Amino acid sequence: MSTNGKIYILAMISFLVGTSQYVISGILDKIANQLGISIEAAGQLITVYSLIYAIGTPILMAVFAKMERRKLLLFSLSVFIVGNLIAMIAPGYSLFMVARIVMALSAGVTVVTVLSLAAKIAQPNKKASSIATVVMGFTASLIIGVPIGRFVASAYDWKLVFLGVAIFVLLALVVIIKTIPKTHGDQPIPLLQQIGMFKKPKIALALSITFFLMSGYGIVFTYLSPYLVQTTGMSDHVLSFALLILGIASLIGSKFGGFSADKWGITLTLKRGLVLNILSIILLTFITSSINTVIIILTLWSFAGWSSGATQQFNLATISPKSSDVLLGLNQSMMQLGFAFGAAIGGLAVSQLSISSITWMGSIPVIISLIITFVLSQYLMTEKKARQSVGKQIRA
Repeated sequence: MSTNGKIYILAMISFLVGTSQYVISGILDKIANQLGISIEAAGQLITVYSLIYAIGTPILMAVFAKMERRKLLLFSLSVFIVGNLIAMIAPGYSLFMVARIVMALSAGVTVVTVLSLAAKIAQPNKKASSIATVVMGFTASLIIGVPIGRFVASAYDWKLVFLGVAIFVLLALVVIIKTIPKTHGDQPIPLLQQIGMFKKPKIALALSITFFLMSGYGIVFTYLSPYLVQTTGMSDHVLSFALLILGIASLIGSKFGGFSADKWGITLTLKRGLVLNILSIILLTFITSSINTVIIILTLWSFAGWSSGATQQFNLATISPKSSDVLLGLNQSMMQLGFAFGAAIGGLAVSQLSISSITWMGSIPVIISLIITFVLSQYLMTEKKARQSVGKQIRA
């Protein structure tokens, strides 16, 4: 099999893992009804998943750092299958929560491993594009996986979604054994060394942008399906279509973020994306009577959110080039922590205020993210001037 073929297999794995993670948001109301729990309690399934993912992944990757990568991928995916099967047979909330924890731990290891494999097996001049292809698998899970999950949950049973994921991952194991070559692990990077990166102001600021951006996204996206059903009266079919549109917008946003960052610069792209994110979600607070208008506004919101997320990847890769791998890994953890925090805050908003409050609540963390972006911009400018001044003194 060609190298490109192997990369697409890894992308398919990321698609399956992403579907298992994100599909919960699309069927949250269905889960709540069948398990006999509140919407906000169901939302904690997302909070716990993201929290366990963020904390557990760097620890487990440090433990398994030297393990041969194909073997580690097969192991993590096997555990992932078990988690999905537990979710399918879980009779109640507690066991389903256990299933989410198992899936989160195995998914985190899987994601890092497929990204590592993509970089290792790709041709030297195609490493970046190969990693981008694998990342596209996650985006595709929003475009295809979440709407299909909603359709299956509406037409049959939401538990069949997890059975389907388990079956496809099982088939993927066979394909991996036959196509993906064995590759050596890396030397582990101590956790204290990773945490020590936060002592540098520009890195702490950059990672906090991700945290607050994802917090705002988590507040809205976690409860988006019940919000649309309750405030606009969307049917299941229209909701599936709306989720599909949002997924496509996220894909376009990711591509545009990279293009814009190259053409107009990282800072300007990030600022524009965050402003559009804030304006669109605040606008949604006042417009719920027209389903078509709501879908258009949410499309802008999804586009802005994912364009900002893609730009942040470029931002962290350039802000400290010598530490780019560590920073991108920390960024993944900050994304999950932010999403977990947002889902938790969203649950409080739904229980203490109303489901409609998630829109303006979701704008607050993004506003904070925008403010931090301006602060970081000024810091980097000052740092650049200081370096230029030192350079002139040396030349003199």
